[in-house]
Amino acid sequence: MTSRNKIRIGDAMLGALIEREVRRYKEEYSPIRRELPEKLNIAKFIDHTLLKADATPEMIKKLCDEAINYEFWSVCVNSGYLPIVNESLIGSNVKKAVVIGFPLGQASKEAKAFEASWAVDNGADELDMVMNVGLLKAGEYESVFDDMVKVVESARGKPVKVIIETSLLNEEEKVAACVIARQSGAAFVKTSTGFSTGGATTNDVSLMKFVVGDTCRVKASGGVKSREDALEMIVAGANRIGTSSGIKIISGESEDNQGGY
Repeated sequence: MTSRNKIRIGDAMLGALIEREVRRYKEEYSPIRRELPEKLNIAKFIDHTLLKADATPEMIKKLCDEAINYEFWSVCVNSGYLPIVNESLIGSNVKKAVVIGFPLGQASKEAKAFEASWAVDNGADELDMVMNVGLLKAGEYESVFDDMVKVVESARGKPVKVIIETSLLNEEEKVAACVIARQSGAAFVKTSTGFSTGGATTNDVSLMKFVVGDTCRVKASGGVKSREDALEMIVAGANRIGTSSGIKIISGESEDNQGGY
C-alpha cells in the first residue's frame, strides 16, 4: 500500500478510523510488557545518531567508525552528510539512515518528497521523516496522510519511520498520528526528534505499539541514554532505539539524562 493511486483516504474516512481506534484504546488498552529474549543483541536495535547543527565531518566519520566497531544497526544523520557516510561505511553491514524534514516537519510535502528521493538515489537505506504536527493538531488528517505517502512513495521500498513528536501530542492525537502512519505504508512510528520538549517514554512506546500492532514497528528516540532505558523501551514494544549514547548502552554505563539524543 505505497502508491497514492491505490490509497485514497479523505478526512472523513481517516476520522472514522481514528475515532474507532481511540475508542479501542480507551476500552482495551493495557501497558505492553514483552519478555526479553535470553540472548539479546542490543546493538542491532540501535540507530547510532548524530543530528546536531554543530556536527562536523570528522564527527560523522567517528560516528561511522563507532557503528562499525560496535556493530550497530545503522547510523542516522542529516542528508547533507550522506556522502561522507557512504564513504565511511564502505564494506560494512551498517545501514545508512537519513532524516527528512528534520526537525520541525513543516516543509512542504514536495520538499520532503524531493529530499527522500535524493537520499534514496544517493544510498540511504532508511528514512526518518518528521510529521507535520501542526496539521495533525488542526485535524487536517488528509494533509498529514498525503505528506507521509509522498515520502513513502519517494522511498521506493526503503523503510520510512514517521516521527510523531509525542511530547507535543495528547493521547488521542498520538493515536491519530499512529493510525495515519499505519495507513500511509510507513514501516515504523517513532516517538521524537530529540529536539522538542521531551523524548521517548515507555508509556508512549506502549501506546504506539498497541495502535499499530504488527503493521508497523516502533522506534524510541530522544533521551534514551542508558542500557536500562533501552531495555525498558524494548519491553514496552520498541523495535529500534535512536540514540547518541549507543556505546554507553552497550557497555552498561549510566549517563545523566540531559534530553536530546
